[in-house]
Formats: sequence, structure tokens, C-alpha cells
Amino acid sequence: MRSAPALFLQGLGDAMQRHRRVILGIQWTVVVFYLALVLAPAFLPLPPQAAHLYDNLTLFAQFMFWGIWWPFVMVSMMLMGRVWCGVFCPEGALTEYVSRHGLGRAIPRWMRWGGWPFIAFASTTIYGQLVSVYEYPKAVLLILGGSTVMAVAVGFVYGRGKRVWCRHLCPANGVFRLLARLAPVHFHTDPEAWRGTPRGTPAVDCAPLVDIRHLSSMAACHACGRCSGHRSAVKLASRSPNEEILSLKDTQASPWEAMLLVYGVLGIAMGAFQWSASPWFVALKQGVAEWLVERNFFILLQDNAPWWLLTHYPEVNDVFTWLDGLLILFYIGATALAVGSWILLWLRAAQAILRRPGLMWRLAYSLVPLAGTSVFLGLSMLTVTLLRAEGFALLWVAPARISLLVLAAGWSGWLAARMIRTVKAAGWRRTLSWIAVMTGSSATVFAWSLMFFVW
Repeated sequence: MRSAPALFLQGLGDAMQRHRRVILGIQWTVVVFYLALVLAPAFLPLPPQAAHLYDNLTLFAQFMFWGIWWPFVMVSMMLMGRVWCGVFCPEGALTEYVSRHGLGRAIPRWMRWGGWPFIAFASTTIYGQLVSVYEYPKAVLLILGGSTVMAVAVGFVYGRGKRVWCRHLCPANGVFRLLARLAPVHFHTDPEAWRGTPRGTPAVDCAPLVDIRHLSSMAACHACGRCSGHRSAVKLASRSPNEEILSLKDTQASPWEAMLLVYGVLGIAMGAFQWSASPWFVALKQGVAEWLVERNFFILLQDNAPWWLLTHYPEVNDVFTWLDGLLILFYIGATALAVGSWILLWLRAAQAILRRPGLMWRLAYSLVPLAGTSVFLGLSMLTVTLLRAEGFALLWVAPARISLLVLAAGWSGWLAARMIRTVKAAGWRRTLSWIAVMTGSSATVFAWSLMFFVW
């Protein structure tokens, strides 16, 4: 007899399938709310120093996007899978709607390239830092609005009622794919039940182009519920949050996803979160500026770049010089190279110790909990800053950050140990291999410790 929680989850999934109109209503409500917060503040004057979240639309939009929306979207991926994508995401809703009335062209081969999630994430993250997307509404309109325009354009040209943009080009898709693997709930297809149903059953209109017959991963599934109950084989069910990562085989591990995890989420994102508070960045900037002045080379010290290329808001004394832009690029790139290469070096060492070619890519997935926590910590920094500006003391933040880092590192370490245990090798080799993985992950813990407790 099935348990009450199992029956509840299956019933919830079936309800999502039956009440599709309710989900559509939610999606379009979010679309209206999203467009209002993206468009309106961009045409308003910047908030005065005395403004508050509750009396200034620009600050309210900033808090909603970067203080609430994005940090907790990342959390939702780890807790519920890609429900955000399937039920709430405005870009997903818009690109799918337009695709139903567009040209319906086949997806080109170049768009299926596995490196696009990494390229999209890296370019969006770095560009966002150059134009200060967390602080200014024009930058939000440029980046989030620009992403939405591209999503609509791709939807109009490619697919027929599908989310081609979400599947291949969305800047957040790669990160979402990684984090959703930790979700303790998932839509799962029972192969036996599938084979037991008669042929000719109408196919499910799966917008993100998932192979429902072999559905077992939450990486690509948008958890919209459309397939729930299909052929009496698909249902929403619970699972261990470790199940999907631990069940990965060496051949299923994607080097592109591993590179996104190591160099993107743990590298580029770390540099993006860190540069503005880093005394190393300040010292580097001062040293280079002095060197340029001594040689009467002032071109890089000019601040005449347009706001859509580098931050330029003289009315609030926030203007980037060309040198600022170059050094931000350098700092983020150097951080990504240092952190990513350090981790990858030790993953390769773990692989070499166990004499198992290809293992390093699978071991990289053990760092997903640490990566997800790292992104949340970085995005929530603005949450804390804005709330403190409103007078909230938030004395619990430091202990919470420490706890999250320790728990995430421990979780990743446990996953790595479980993966290594499946490899046939001497006990001392397994131990050394695990130590190598943990040595690699220490770069992330060290970087956040500097950020929160040293600088």
C-alpha cells in the first residue's frame, strides 16, 4: 500500500495536468508583474538617499529581482526542481506562446551545441558586472529585457509551441540543470507501465523537448505537470536528493556541464560577487593607475564610456573608467581561472589516483551542493545589504553563512565519498582520491571566508 505522502505527490502532479489553465494564469500574472518591474523603473529618476523599499518603485524592483527573485529561484531549483521554469518563468511563457504562432522552423544544428549554457552564463554574468545590473534599472532593462527579447525572437523563428530558447540558449539553463539534480521530488516515468499501454496514445506536448519515455532526471524537465499520468506511467514522486547525482555513470557526465560548474558557477560567479569588496582589486587599480599617470597615459583613466557599456551615472557619483572595466574583466577572469583550475587539477588528481579515465567529470557533480550554496550566498548579499539599509540588524547572518558553507562542503564531500566508493581500488587510493576532491573544493570555502570574515 502506498504512503500518504506518495499519494499526495502523485495527486499534486495530476492536478497540475488537469488544471493547466490555472498554471497559464499564474504564468501570465508573473509576465505582467515582471514587465512592469523591468520597464517602469528604467524611465524613472534614480532614488534619492532617503528612499525606502516601500516608497520607491526602483528600490522595490531592485529588491524583488536581486533580493528575493533570483536568490530564492536558485533555492527552489534544489528543493523542487525546475518548477520555476514550468510554472512561473516569464521568458518561458512568452517564448512558448510566440512559438505557437511563429515560423516553426527546425532547430539548427549550431544551436544544439553543448557549450552554449557556459557561454551564455559567462557573458551575461560578466556583462552584468560591467554595467552594474544589481544597482541600476537601465542595466536591468538592458540585460533581463534583452534576454526576454531574444527569447521571444527565438520562439518566433524556431519550434512549434516549444521552448527552444529555454532548452538551448537561456543564460540560466545550465545552472538550473545542475541544481535541479538535487531536487527531492521529480517526475518519473515507469518503463514497465509505459510498455504496458497500447500504441497510438497521443504524445504529450512537452515544451522543453524532454524525452518523456525515458524521463528520470530533473535536469531538463520543467516540472510543468503536463505529462503527469501519461500512459499511467508518469508521476510526481519523492526521491533522495542524492539519487540523481549518485546514479550518474561516467559516460553520462557532461564535460560541458562540469566546466560550467567549475569555471562558471564556482569561478566566474565568485569573481563577480567578490571584486567590488576585494582589497586586492583596489590595490591593483591604484597601482595600475599610478603607473599610467607616471607615464602620462590618461586614456584608460577617462570615464566617457556610455552606460550600456560601462557603469556611468555621474548624478550619483558612480562612474567607471575604461581602466575599471578592464580590471573587472581581469579580476573575474583571473578568479575563474584560479578557482576553476585549482578544482579541476585536484579532480584530475583524484581520477589519476584511482586510475579511472573519465571519472573527473562525474566527480565534478559532487560539488553541485557547494555550487548552489555559493550562488545563493552571493545573490543574497544584496538582500542583506538592502535590508540593513532599512534598519534590520540581521545579527544571525554571519552564523547562517558559516553554517551553510559547512553544510554544503560536507554534503559535497559525502557525495564524493559515495562516488569514490563505487570504484574498485585499494582503500588507500580511495582515501587519497577523496582528499584530492576536498582539497579542490577548499578553494570555494576559502574564497567565501575571505569575503565574509576577513575583508
